[in-house]
Amino acid sequence: MAEVNVARRKEKCENCTKQCNKRQAENGTNSHPSSREANEEAAEPPQLLLSACLSCEGCLTDEETLSISQQSLDDLHRALALNKKCDVSKHKVLVASVCPQSLPFFAVKFGLDISEAARKLCGFLKSLGVQYVFDTTLAAGFSILESQREFVQRYRRRSHDSHALPMFTSSCPGWIRYAERVLGSLVTPHICTARSPQQVMGCLIKDYFCKQQKLSPGQLYHFVVAPCFDKKLEAVREEFYNSVLESRDVDCVLTSGQVFGLMAQEKVSVEELDSIPLDHILGESADTELLRHEGCGSEGFLEHVFKHAAKELFGLDVHKITYKTLRNRDFQEVSLERDGETLLQFAAVYGFRNIQTLVHRMKKGRLPYQLVEVLSCPGGCLSGRGQAESDEGRVDKPLVQHMEEAYTSLPVHLPELNPTIHTLYQDWLQGQDSPQSNALLHTGYRPGNHAHPPPPHMQW
Repeated sequence: MAEVNVARRKEKCENCTKQCNKRQAENGTNSHPSSREANEEAAEPPQLLLSACLSCEGCLTDEETLSISQQSLDDLHRALALNKKCDVSKHKVLVASVCPQSLPFFAVKFGLDISEAARKLCGFLKSLGVQYVFDTTLAAGFSILESQREFVQRYRRRSHDSHALPMFTSSCPGWIRYAERVLGSLVTPHICTARSPQQVMGCLIKDYFCKQQKLSPGQLYHFVVAPCFDKKLEAVREEFYNSVLESRDVDCVLTSGQVFGLMAQEKVSVEELDSIPLDHILGESADTELLRHEGCGSEGFLEHVFKHAAKELFGLDVHKITYKTLRNRDFQEVSLERDGETLLQFAAVYGFRNIQTLVHRMKKGRLPYQLVEVLSCPGGCLSGRGQAESDEGRVDKPLVQHMEEAYTSLPVHLPELNPTIHTLYQDWLQGQDSPQSNALLHTGYRPGNHAHPPPPHMQW
C-alpha cells in the first residue's frame, strides 16, 4: 500500500510540474523582472515557479483530497435531506455565511446591483431550506482590528524580537499553506496570528450564535460561500476542529461558482426568486446597508493597518494612500514619510510569481517592509478560481473587471466605527484583550504542517 501511495504522489508531482510549466508559458507576459534584480535572477538556474493555486490536484495529499471531496454540494444536500426526515433528533439548523468578495460575482451574473443580488441570493438559499444567511464583513472587521493591534505590538518589540517584523497577513489560505509547507521557519514566525474572516465567522456562528439560539454546535450546519477553493482546505485545519464537541467551525465551503451551478441545476430564474434581506448576527430585522472595507477586491488589510499604525505610532492622520507599482500591478508598495524620513513601508504582493520575488528578497536580507499583504491569487480575492475562472481554465478578465466595479460601488466603513463589533467584544469576548478574545480570534502557524517536501527537480 505504501508503494502505491508513493507512486500516486510521484504521479501528482509530475502532473503538477507539467501544469505549472504550462501556466508559466501561458502567463509569461504578466510579470517581468526589472533593472539589476532582473539580471541577478536571470543568472540563476531556471526554476519552476508556482503561479497557480496551491490547491490544484497535483499538490493535494490523499487525506486532503478526501476532505475536499466531502465539501461539496452533495454534503449540503445531505444536510438538507436530513431536515426532511421524521427523525427530528437529526435535524440541523442550516446557516450560510457569504464572503463579500462573492457577492459581486452574483451581481454580475444576475445583472443586478450588488445589494439586490445579495437579497436574491439570500432568497435562493432560504428556498432550499437554509434558515439564516449572513455576510462575513462583520467577521472581517474583527480580523482587521486584531491585525492592527498585533502589528503595533510587533513594531514596538522589533528591537529585541527578530521575528517581530516584517509581519505577513494571514487571511489567504493558499499563502498560509505555501508558507507552512515550503518556506517553513523563515516565514511562519512572521505571520499575523489573527484568524481569517472565514474562521472568525466560524467561531462567531458555532460559539456566540449557537449560545444565543440555545443550540449545541453539533446541531448547526455552517457553510461558507467563498470565491476561492483554498478556503476548503482552511476549513479542515485541525486548529478549527473541536474534538470534544466533534464540530468544525465551518462544516463546508462552497465556491461562488458551485452555488451558481446549483441554481442552474434547480432551474431557478433570478426573476422568480424572493428578495430577502441578509440576516444580522444580533437579530435585527431591518434591511441593513451592505458595506465593504478598504482595498480593491480584498479586505484591505494593508490600508487599515497602515492608517492605524500611522496614527497609533506616529500621531499622523493618513486619509489617502498612494500606491507605487513595482514589478506589476500585483506588486505595489506604500510609504509613510515625515521630514524626509521613511517611517513605514508596506507592500501588497499578489500571485505566486510575486511571492517568489518577495521570498528571494527576504533570503537576501533585502526586504524593507514592516508589513506585507500577501494573497495567492493574482488580482486579489475577486479573482479567486472558484468564481473568476473561465471554462478554458483561465481568468475571465471581463468578468473580474465587472466584479471590481460592483465591489467598489459599496460604501466603505471602518470596523472601528461598527457598533456591532464593539457590542460583541464585550458581550461575546469579555473585552478586546481578554483570554477569550485571544483564544477565539487568533491561531498559530507552524513550519512543516503536514509537510511533504517538493521533489528535487522542482523549485517552489
